[in-house]
Amino acid sequence: MPCTYLLLLFLFPLSACAKNNKAFIIIKGNQTILSSQSIFRLGFFTPSTNGSSSNWYLGIWYASSPNPVYVWVANRNRPVSDPDSSTTLQLTSTGYLILNTSRDGVVWRTENENPATGFRFSGSGNLILTGEYDSSPVWQSFQNPTDTWLPGMNVTRQTSFTSWRTPSDPSPGLYSLGLGPGFNEFQLLHNETTPYWSTGNWTGDSFVGVPEMTVPYIYTFSFLNPYTPAASFKYIVTPSSDSSPRLSRFVVDSNGQLKQWAWEPQGQFWNMFWLQPEDQCRVHALCGPLGFCSSKTLEPCACIRGFLPKNAAAWGSTDYSDGCRREYDGCDGRDAFEAVGDLRYDGVVETSRLEQASKSVCEKRCLGNCSCVGFYYNGKSNLCRILLESPMNIKNSSSWTGTTDDVLYIRDRIKNSSKRSVSRGVIILCGVVGSISVLGSTLFALLILLRRSKKTKREEGDGFAVSNLKVFSFKELHKATNGFSEKLGHGGFGAVFKGTLHDGTSTSVAVKRLERPGSGEGEFRAEVCTIGNIQHVNLVRLRGFCSENLHRLLVYDYMPNGSLSSYLSRTSPELLSWETRFRIALGTAKGIAYLHEGCRDCIIHCDIKPENILLDSDYNAKVSDFGLAKLVGRDFSRVLATMRGTWGYVAPEWISGLPITTKADVYSFGMTLLELIGGRRNVVSDTPGGEKDEKEPEKWFFPPWAAREIIQGNVDLVVDSRLNGEYNNEEATRMATVAIWCIQDNEEIRPAMGTVVKMLEGVVEVTVPPPPKLIQALVSGDSYIGVGNGLSGTSCSEGRGCSDLLTGLSSPTGSRSSFGGKIPPSP
Repeated sequence: MPCTYLLLLFLFPLSACAKNNKAFIIIKGNQTILSSQSIFRLGFFTPSTNGSSSNWYLGIWYASSPNPVYVWVANRNRPVSDPDSSTTLQLTSTGYLILNTSRDGVVWRTENENPATGFRFSGSGNLILTGEYDSSPVWQSFQNPTDTWLPGMNVTRQTSFTSWRTPSDPSPGLYSLGLGPGFNEFQLLHNETTPYWSTGNWTGDSFVGVPEMTVPYIYTFSFLNPYTPAASFKYIVTPSSDSSPRLSRFVVDSNGQLKQWAWEPQGQFWNMFWLQPEDQCRVHALCGPLGFCSSKTLEPCACIRGFLPKNAAAWGSTDYSDGCRREYDGCDGRDAFEAVGDLRYDGVVETSRLEQASKSVCEKRCLGNCSCVGFYYNGKSNLCRILLESPMNIKNSSSWTGTTDDVLYIRDRIKNSSKRSVSRGVIILCGVVGSISVLGSTLFALLILLRRSKKTKREEGDGFAVSNLKVFSFKELHKATNGFSEKLGHGGFGAVFKGTLHDGTSTSVAVKRLERPGSGEGEFRAEVCTIGNIQHVNLVRLRGFCSENLHRLLVYDYMPNGSLSSYLSRTSPELLSWETRFRIALGTAKGIAYLHEGCRDCIIHCDIKPENILLDSDYNAKVSDFGLAKLVGRDFSRVLATMRGTWGYVAPEWISGLPITTKADVYSFGMTLLELIGGRRNVVSDTPGGEKDEKEPEKWFFPPWAAREIIQGNVDLVVDSRLNGEYNNEEATRMATVAIWCIQDNEEIRPAMGTVVKMLEGVVEVTVPPPPKLIQALVSGDSYIGVGNGLSGTSCSEGRGCSDLLTGLSSPTGSRSSFGGKIPPSP
């Protein structure tokens, strides 16, 4: 009998069975049941990715997700062996829900105070036991969560979300989330005692420290009775435009970070909105005693030289909490000390303090105490602090605010020098004799490995891709695009075509055909795999790629509402509302900020403009073409030449020859923001009054005039007049002012994109910016010499092409331009 219908059969007779003092079996063996709306599934699962584990758990997971995503686990501390028909979930005659096995008996049960007579599995993923009259629940999984916070789940001071121990072990981990002692914020705790991150206070519609947590058109948050022990907090998610449910969850990850996820139905994957703490090394005690933490490496934890993981098996499953141990044990006073840098650690360590002591005195004091694991020494103040306990989660001081001259020295064991000399002599002797016989066989083995490696590379084909990418053949994409017949657009990297996948899903995709890939197949695939692992709600998702012979193609999700550029023409048939514009601005900023600050490797987009901001079916912004600058490799200079041809978006430092930083993207974003506010392109080929020159159109540059009006407080003159005043004045002022901060001449003055996001959200105060001198020079026609912005010694006057600095284009000989002329008072 299909499990989908199993639930319907026992909903009604359940109460009667309980009254008749009979237990009712809900699940037996490998059976599962679906919730209403078929969103969640209840049953037994094993979290092992390779199927090797014999531990099984009763849990709830999303039914539609290709890879299981578990949101609740019952028997976290007592797994069962491979479930058979004797393993059951049942409602007892006494009104408790129990998990029973023939071998171990009852391994889990609910702790409801009143007996239950009914059972319900709601569409929100809540497992509910009801009383005799089906009134308020006598027990529910929402009041007994594990690591996941779902929509509709009411959080009180008794509620705690506790992480899994590891990604494959759902037993309670070391990190938890709950309401803070003031009942107006959430805290992440280590061992339920040590707070290491907080949302900040509730302001009435968001938390001070996590403005990105809310997306007003999707999430509705309610905080009842804050600042009191009766405080409770929950959120709900509004349905999408087609009334289908939006899936969302908050998770306390096993590494101690809080993450917000949202399901992308079009791409069939989970998108991470944000995570905190962003720096993983801020998670308290992540790497354990004497463990070294780095946010810049693939694995966050490592052991300092001379030390080994205390529990190598646990480290292999990403549980670093046991930390590191010295490779050599003992305490005979002949240890040495190795300087490991200006480092800090978590928690409080017992220390012994020595004033006005030399480094040698500090070393001797430590050697005389077997409890000493090292010391901090400040050469300027001659201050020594001896560590009598192992420091926890050691990390670079760059992760902390402030600077210090303290250097950490760790105690390490010195091997016996005479024994080492003897051993070295034996090794040399054995090496001379053995190398003659081994050399031949080694070379032979290398030849065999080389041949196998080449064969493997030829045969592995599709297996090269990362797990969430598909490797397409050129034939597949040629068929999907109907011979590349429907062209969506063309940019500096190549043309884009619309296609439909013939894989049974009929999914619409956008196929970009790179014209100058500039790298071999191996390099191309390696770069694609890097980009394929970058996922964010405001970045266009890369679905797969083709690297076949000379063909280099990328397959993206298709965005039905096209690019932002198509809505910025004064003749555009569709007018974007102010709410949509602000959402696009904020979403674009978040996408760029993620590229700059959220990825393991910083990615500079290099071509932010409305054409590269795509809109999905709900007009959510998706930044596209990110990472393509890396893909073009050696041919990058040719692409730069093309990008400089994009009027009005390129930062001045492009022309100066200075190294490009993320602030170049900030400048481009500011220019795009002005277009979004004004509902017009920054460069138009007509005079502001609409009069056309029959011989030759005049190019009029919008930003200089807009910058002047915004700084003078006349934002209403800049906002798109077609909105007829229907816009949020506070948001418009904030958005316009942020745009001017972004287009400052000196890149050091421009805010980082993470700060831009906070400025747009109103978390960071937005002050009146100074006038961008280069643009103001364009307004007045005065001469301008750039100082401190990479333009030193470059004169920009009415007689010389100031536009060259802004766009990288030299005006054609004989053409007229109003870049250096007087800007009319109103567009």
